[in-house]
Amino acid sequence: MNLQIDKRYITLDEITKASNIEISKNQEFLDYINHTHDFLMNEIKNGKPIYGITTGYGASGKNYVTYEDSKTLQKNLFRFHGCGIGLNLSHKVCRYAVIMRTISLSKARSGVSVELLKRLELLIQKDIIPVIPSQGSVGASGDLTPLSYIAAVVAGEREVYYKGEIKDVMEVYNELNITPYEFKPKEALAIMNGTTIMSAIALVAIEEFETILESMESYVAGMFEVLLGDDTPVEDFVHESKPFSGQITTAKNIKHKIQGSKLTHGRDDRYDKFFADNDLNIQDTYSMRCAPQVLGVIRDNLIISKNWVETEINSVNDNPLIDGENKKIYTSGNFYGGYVAHAMDTLKICAANLADLLDKEFALLVDHKFNRGLGENLKLSHEPFYHGFKAMQISLSSLSADVIKNTTAASIHSRPTESLNQDKVSMGTTAANDFAKMIPDLQLMLAIAFMGMAQAVDIRGISEVSPHLKNIYDEIRKIIKPLYEDRRMDKEINIMVSLIKEGKFV
Repeated sequence: MNLQIDKRYITLDEITKASNIEISKNQEFLDYINHTHDFLMNEIKNGKPIYGITTGYGASGKNYVTYEDSKTLQKNLFRFHGCGIGLNLSHKVCRYAVIMRTISLSKARSGVSVELLKRLELLIQKDIIPVIPSQGSVGASGDLTPLSYIAAVVAGEREVYYKGEIKDVMEVYNELNITPYEFKPKEALAIMNGTTIMSAIALVAIEEFETILESMESYVAGMFEVLLGDDTPVEDFVHESKPFSGQITTAKNIKHKIQGSKLTHGRDDRYDKFFADNDLNIQDTYSMRCAPQVLGVIRDNLIISKNWVETEINSVNDNPLIDGENKKIYTSGNFYGGYVAHAMDTLKICAANLADLLDKEFALLVDHKFNRGLGENLKLSHEPFYHGFKAMQISLSSLSADVIKNTTAASIHSRPTESLNQDKVSMGTTAANDFAKMIPDLQLMLAIAFMGMAQAVDIRGISEVSPHLKNIYDEIRKIIKPLYEDRRMDKEINIMVSLIKEGKFV
């Protein structure tokens, strides 16, 4: 999809589906961009001290520079911020970041030129994507250090992802006959002074977490089947009685996925069999019975978080803001990434609750005391020297601990920097990185859990399960053989992760 960018509101879905971007050629839009930019340039030429343009930055804001020196100031801004650290962000995150910065600057309140927007457009169209380190931002004044890597690439410095490799940007520019861009006053600051990196990290992590949540609902549905569960907890009456939209949706999803199963039973069976079956409790454990309530609140928080990230991406989040229509300049704090920080801190808690639920449910699945005839560790061979999924359960549980221990809110760890000018900062990029780091562990947990689920289906019989669970089982058994004799499983787990990422189990 070709994403046309102008002043309009752009959705997350449009960004994730965009194969390319194009700056609108609408003359009214272009005039609006130019009008704001021209107003700002006239103010500078008239000698007005404007923060970050004809003054220094932060605590150095009392230092004045002339119009002639303001271009040098912009160049030095991205150069002295070239101290990013940590692992590089992925090509996908960095590409989203360029698109998002273009969206923000196209609102015509940053004072940039049409030429700069066209240069950002060129990076996406030619797939010349700045390589951005993941660490070095406290989330205000925005993502200065990581965003400096976009500004530097525009100006012909640092490295880029190009044709599957990391290359010096000038090597690519020379190959394509592209001249490095010379920033006009304010333009490097406009690129760097925003919340784009935290938003890009957040969007990629949210995309992957949505697939994890939907896969988890499939796993819960499978648990209802292979543990011979009572389907009462997913009945409409239950959730109409507590009408949270996420809970209702999750319950309906699970109920739909168990349709056609011969293994689940209704509420009346428990009453009829209560006196005849001493092993059958009147109701199932909390991890089964409360699964819609656990996952429902996650689903609702995910919607809220997506809305906040989407709004952030469509905001003008640099400083100062330029009102070309009314000829005013506003110094302010839209670079503060509080909404992204709180969204990510919330989703970290959601991820931990999902991990905890999965850990509890898998423990039920492998434990012969609770799995209603599936046997010790899901063993298909009953010789005493085989161990089934015993160690797999340990690995899954260890992963849940890795997820849960990282739930401390990053937003409360504000670090004062830059001579106490940045004395209260969002830590939004840290929060987004924290959440993103949970995703691979959750995918590994689900990989192990679904391998166990397939083993449970082998024990119960494929003819007994729902069409949905049969489809999942068939996908797994195309590449993973049933576990009869003890064997290494690590490589198979990683193969399963690719199926999780592809959304095979949603």
